[in-house]
Amino acid sequence: MQEKKGNIEALLVEPFLVFYLVHSMQAGVGVLGFTRYIADAAGYQGWIAVIISGLCIHLFIWMIYKILGPKQHDIITVHKQTFGRIFGGLLSLFIVAYFTLAAIVVLRTYIEIVQIWIFPDIPIWAICFILTLLAYYMVTQGFRVVVGISFFSLIIPFFLLLAALAPLEFANFHRLLPLFDTTIKEQIEATKTMTLSYLGPEILLLAFPFIKNGVKSQKWAYFGNLYTLLIYLMITIVHYSFYSLGHIGTIIWPLISSWKIVQLPFIERFEYLGIAAWLIIITPNIALCIWAASRGLKEVFNWPHRQMLRLIALAVLFIALIFQSRQDIDQLNTFMSNLGLYFLYLYIPILFLITTIKRKLFK
Repeated sequence: MQEKKGNIEALLVEPFLVFYLVHSMQAGVGVLGFTRYIADAAGYQGWIAVIISGLCIHLFIWMIYKILGPKQHDIITVHKQTFGRIFGGLLSLFIVAYFTLAAIVVLRTYIEIVQIWIFPDIPIWAICFILTLLAYYMVTQGFRVVVGISFFSLIIPFFLLLAALAPLEFANFHRLLPLFDTTIKEQIEATKTMTLSYLGPEILLLAFPFIKNGVKSQKWAYFGNLYTLLIYLMITIVHYSFYSLGHIGTIIWPLISSWKIVQLPFIERFEYLGIAAWLIIITPNIALCIWAASRGLKEVFNWPHRQMLRLIALAVLFIALIFQSRQDIDQLNTFMSNLGLYFLYLYIPILFLITTIKRKLFK
């Protein structure tokens, strides 16, 4: 019995790694272009929406921990206990589809960036196959390995965070004045637009049972989201002090464009290095989404995880190939953003209320 407990403990990750888990899920492809979209909604006061969105995610993290409870259930178990096997299973399949779509969004958006900036003639299927295979291999090594790579995805590309400060040389902070010159409607629209860039903490819905002393990891989830908030706020202020509203509205990925300012004696095009290094950031993001989807499918149907993993990986690969044009990919990102908006701002609060009431009634 003690040996079995030791084997289970070996599969768990330390609570502090939740910091990297949450941040690596949030820092995908949304950070590359979010400043453009919130500028369309709220102008130079879009930085306010960055803070509001981050604080809302803090609230949703708190709700997620309350939903999963001190017994460290995952969302599949919560669905079964709350709604029954059939309806709970249908809701769980929605979670599976949600994470599958999230993997597709990150994968296809990154491929588009590589095509536009570095290799315009590379076949979509080739790079799509390579990245999916890489993510699949990571997941086969276990959840601990994927979380460990998430740790390195924050440490290794740290120089890109410093490169994001390059436009400060030409900054004009007067563009941000007057402060708070905005309306509630503008901030609501900008906050909705920020949803895609903040998606990620919902990975805890399936990862919670794999965290050692999961309740103690809550503060690290807050810290991970706070770190993301501070990075987004920094990038927003830097971009709004550098780009004019007319200019930033014409740029698809303002962060990549700002890397052009960086000049190094040993590399002519720093943005190429930045895009290549971004692979270290998005790979664990894709892997975690595939892991979550396959894990959810395994729990719903009680089938071997390896078979479910292959099924999800193939689904991600072939569905990603459907989206070809810039318009298709933009619509895909918009759909994911809207889906995430309803998932976080509607589904999580409703599930929180239902589970809270039910636990009090049957306590």
